[in-house]
Amino acid sequence: MNVFARSVRAAIRPALARSYATEAPVTDKLRLTFVLPHKALYKSTDVQQVNLAATSGDMGILANHVPSIEQLNPGIVEVIEAGDVTKKFFVSGGFAIINPDSSLNINAVEAAALDELSIESVKSALADAQRIADGAGSEAEKAAAKIEVEVYEAIQNALSK
Repeated sequence: MNVFARSVRAAIRPALARSYATEAPVTDKLRLTFVLPHKALYKSTDVQQVNLAATSGDMGILANHVPSIEQLNPGIVEVIEAGDVTKKFFVSGGFAIINPDSSLNINAVEAAALDELSIESVKSALADAQRIADGAGSEAEKAAAKIEVEVYEAIQNALSK
């Protein structure tokens, strides 16, 4: 080995010394962004917990959760803001992205506050959709009605809990 290579290696070694990574700040709050195509329900708001229905199963998300991307099923997204303050939304589907910095992004196609929905109107709409799905309409009408039946049944289940 030549003298130049040894001296360069000796000069570089201190700069390459290994050290421990600094710890990420520990937080007990989850930063939630919950958006629809036409409005934001929450925009970088600190919350305590979010419960949602994903295709992989129902999950509760707290601060410092393992990063993940989840597809949402039609169902309830429950936002526990603080203490006893809880808001529930029915979403028709979408995605939840859990980031390593204790932030959660929920992108939903449609969502409605659960307290704005009426069980009577849902039952009526479900009966209409079932009639169309079982009727003699076109294949496109039947397919759309089957999707409506699935969503109305999910809303009905959410309201009956």
